[in-house]
Amino acid sequence: MKRRHAATAIWGFGLAALLALGGAVPAPGAAQKAAKGTIKIATQSPLSGELAALGEGIKLGTQLAIEKLKGNVERLGFKVELVPFDDQAKPEVGVANARNAIADKEILVVVGHFNSGVAIPSSEVYKEVSLAMISPANTNPVVTDRGLPNVSRVCGRDDVQGAVAAEFAAKELKAKSIYIVHNKNQYGQGIAEFVQSTAKRLGLQVLGFEGTEERANFDPILTPIRAKNPDVIFFGGEYPQAAPLFRQAREKGIKAKFMGPDGLDSTELLKLGGDGVVGMHYTTVAGGVKEYPKAKDFAEAYRQKFGKDPEPFAAQSYDATAIGLKAIEAAIKEAGGNFPTREAVARAVRNIKYSGITGNIEFDEKGDPKKATYLIYQVGKEWKDNKLVKRLEIAAPPAKKV
Repeated sequence: MKRRHAATAIWGFGLAALLALGGAVPAPGAAQKAAKGTIKIATQSPLSGELAALGEGIKLGTQLAIEKLKGNVERLGFKVELVPFDDQAKPEVGVANARNAIADKEILVVVGHFNSGVAIPSSEVYKEVSLAMISPANTNPVVTDRGLPNVSRVCGRDDVQGAVAAEFAAKELKAKSIYIVHNKNQYGQGIAEFVQSTAKRLGLQVLGFEGTEERANFDPILTPIRAKNPDVIFFGGEYPQAAPLFRQAREKGIKAKFMGPDGLDSTELLKLGGDGVVGMHYTTVAGGVKEYPKAKDFAEAYRQKFGKDPEPFAAQSYDATAIGLKAIEAAIKEAGGNFPTREAVARAVRNIKYSGITGNIEFDEKGDPKKATYLIYQVGKEWKDNKLVKRLEIAAPPAKKV
């Protein structure tokens, strides 16, 4: 990937692009005016381990948004800082980080997490002090179905994404049978169950539904799959497991078409899976430059700042942070220019209507976006050649009656 070295490259992004991203040009001496204290926005995502590529995208998308959009809050007299936490994709680490976050009273918003299995227990900690969590990536329905007033997300849901995947397999791939494998975590098993229920409703024969934590040798799973000869194999989980599973399936001569959810939406899938994943389809709630016209300027700014293309969910993190900053600004004004309460910020988040990189975002009573984007891609020989096959805008399911 080419990097720009000219001193003028960053300025080449220009005022017009800043405005296109919704940014405000900081007033001269804004930092010096931060006499009222510091307001912090935290991120929680895996910054180490096998999911670090996607987790770093959440952190960097948030960092870019703070740098571009903090001007209004700074003009009100507050310095704005980023506090990144590495949750390592582990629930216990996320919960420990959440404890540290709520202890720091300057943290008013958390942008995160990546893994729903980490987000759900961590959000129970944030709930104790009404700390606003705005998720760019957590798709499990439980994230919002609990009705926590401080928890919102800018992305879609797995009950919808799973249905989209199963319908695509039945109607577009003309599959008659499907074999479903998942990674046993809350995200992977959850979406696999939604695929299974919709597949059955559509009349697909579900030849198997199996969970595994295997990461290297998938022979015990692939041998019976080969014998059953399904039309489609769906893997519920993330790319570190999906890539070797599908690669080994092709090496065994399995002819099935492969599918998976947004946990596979990373350049690492192709690096790890090679030719075995070329031609497969995956669903995602995170689009790129081609899907979101406003993302072009964002992607250019991201490349100039970090020297690489944004990973999926970086743009969603930018929008989540923008909403957080607008909520903080509104809460400061509500407090007469003083440091706002966490409750006021969380309440303001729900009232924000934001036209962002990833579309128009407005939250329902649960904290879901009232309408979310769901995309289906086919993997190319190079990640940049991935083909958008289908795009859907679908309303969030209504709150369940208790």
